[in-house]
Amino acid sequence: MNLFNVYPLYDITPVKAVDCTIIDDKGVEYLDLYSGHGVISIGHTQPDYVAKLKNQLDHLGFYSNAIQNPLQVELAQKLGKLSGLEDYELFLCSSGAEANENALKLASFHNGKSRVVAFDNSFHGRTSAAVAVTDNKKIVAPINAQQVVTFLPLNQIELVEAELAKGDVTAVIIEGIQGVGGLDQGTTEFFQALEKACKKHDVVLILDEVQSGYGRSGKFFAFQHHGINADIISVAKGMGNGFPVGAILISPKFEASFGLLGTTFGGSHLSCAAGIAVLDVIEKLDLQKNVNEVYEYFLEKIKEVEGIKQVKGKGLMLGVEFDFDVAALRKKLIIEKHIFTGSANNKNLLRILPPLTVKKADIDTFVKALKESLEEL
Repeated sequence: MNLFNVYPLYDITPVKAVDCTIIDDKGVEYLDLYSGHGVISIGHTQPDYVAKLKNQLDHLGFYSNAIQNPLQVELAQKLGKLSGLEDYELFLCSSGAEANENALKLASFHNGKSRVVAFDNSFHGRTSAAVAVTDNKKIVAPINAQQVVTFLPLNQIELVEAELAKGDVTAVIIEGIQGVGGLDQGTTEFFQALEKACKKHDVVLILDEVQSGYGRSGKFFAFQHHGINADIISVAKGMGNGFPVGAILISPKFEASFGLLGTTFGGSHLSCAAGIAVLDVIEKLDLQKNVNEVYEYFLEKIKEVEGIKQVKGKGLMLGVEFDFDVAALRKKLIIEKHIFTGSANNKNLLRILPPLTVKKADIDTFVKALKESLEEL
């Protein structure tokens, strides 16, 4: 049997990784400034994390959600404390797409409506409703397109209000900071007006923090930069540091009932151990402080590079935009300079999503390599 060919692959085979360094099968070391789509939050093979998972695996890796699992309770309590959302409730699943799928379903159960408002250049996942609210027709199959979705531009609240006033919108789903779309984000004024409009029209406000959450923006959640509250928050990538974990944080306005939501693998003992370890390390190492310090350093250091159009994003969820397609530049950084960066729908943008443990010296390495690469190209 062969693999179904869905990804263009670089000829690089990682075999080991430590913190922000990836080592391939030839012994070549790479600086990881992409974290595998922002997944690695506390660094590759972080010792406390590895020990926690090994210990849990020695005891119990998985059993059904029909029994008591104190690790789920511990994870929920720690997540509430670190995020400042202790009055929310937690539903655990296994991925960001699954989180958004359940967020949309819960919203529709809550108010009995079905149309969704999403935003241009959004990305919310590849499952049925999640991909329907993703602004990329290439990955939306006809079976997904049955969902009624209205896409609107960011930061034009009057257009949103006009749609919500029609009375059939169940939810507005929006990323704290857009990831795949290219690091665009709503203004504080827009987010605050959006929250008010959703309350006025009985519409559920879903904040997709799958990539922008878990301290990556400099606050625990990116929407917290804007002084608002969300009805449902979806999380995943950084939550497990590579172990598949996802969740939705559910505000007190929702009432649980048996059978409303469900999952087989979500909230397993092993995934909870991963989630707890991540939160413990974020707190122990004060990684949000590091995010903000490295962000400020990055903004100053990147000024040394000529030809940059703008730097987008916040914290360690950044986009460096040029006035040309960066595909050749990104390839050169990986193959010749041994630095991983990411791409976006915006072909002129390099995405920078390092582990939250990244150091200022790593930024120096990147800026030096970027200047050299631009000169060589």
